[in-house]
Formats: sequence, C-alpha cells, structure tokens
Amino acid sequence: MNEIFHVLPPLLECAVEAEKYVAAAGWDQPVRLFALVDAARFAQAEPGLADTLHEARDDGGEVEPGAAFVTIEQEDLPPHEDVEELLAQLAWPAEVDGVAISLERIVLPPEAEADLPEDPAEAARASLDHPERADIRLLAAVSRDGERVCVVRQRAHDSDDEVAAGSEIAPGLLDALAATLED
Repeated sequence: MNEIFHVLPPLLECAVEAEKYVAAAGWDQPVRLFALVDAARFAQAEPGLADTLHEARDDGGEVEPGAAFVTIEQEDLPPHEDVEELLAQLAWPAEVDGVAISLERIVLPPEAEADLPEDPAEAARASLDHPERADIRLLAAVSRDGERVCVVRQRAHDSDDEVAAGSEIAPGLLDALAATLED
C-alpha cells in the first residue's frame, strides 16, 4: 500500500508543533512567546544540540537550511497589561528568524458582540458569562521573510486533529508580531 505524506511549509509545521507543546500544559495559560531560529543555522551554532536535532528527524539526517525552525520559549516576559503592550516592547536580534506567540481568547458570535457594553471591563465580564462564548487558543507565527500563519484550537474541540490553520485568522496580531522583527 502506498503511503501519502503531507509536507507542511516549515513555518506552519513549527506553529502546529508549538501549539501541541502549549496544549500539553492544558488551558488557562498566560501568554507564551517563542523565538524561531533556522534549524540548520542553530545546529551549526550549537553543535552540542545538533545531535538532538538529527535524532528528531525521521531519517536521522541533517536539516537543510530553511527547511525547519527550532522553537525557543522565552521566559520571564516583561510586565504588560495586554498583548499589544508586550509586543510593543520587543525587538529581536538578526539571529532570530521568526517569532510565535500563544494566547487564549474568548470569542462570541458577531450578533452577541454587538450587544456588549462599551466599557472594556464590563464587556470582558459579559463575555465570560455569555452562553455562546467559545474559548480558543491562538498560536500566531511570523518569519523575517514575511510568512505568517495562525493555528487555532477550541476548548470545546480540544484535539490535535481538530486544529485549524490559516494566514489571515488574526491579521492584527500577525502584523504586531511581524513588527517585532523589523529593524
């Protein structure tokens, strides 16, 4: 029997794997941030870790430049009130080839959003109590060469095979994330 292999673009594969990593810790998590580094360049810069990268590959071979990313979680994030404030504080060195962020949100149907109070704090409380709310986790990723992707998981459908992906899911978040890579 012939097997069909689905090869994902490197940024999408990285985003899917990072979202699975975040999902393993469950729900109700804080914002999580990741630097993305070309795996081939990372292996050259960190020869002690290169064997781990080779072992992770199905064929045990070396990673070609541009074929994969290494995801490095950034801990001890600067204090921030919201994601926009956090992203406005960030800048990445040239060695970072991309960045990803994971965050959880509540979404409502458009007709329910129209009925929310104007005050942001009151709107947040109303969203929490709304019967049609959906809890989601977004993992947005961008690369220096302009690629962008979001991966979305719903709490109600919390399974690795029910994750959606697209390049226009959260354009504002992707724009803000891409701005952290600009010189």
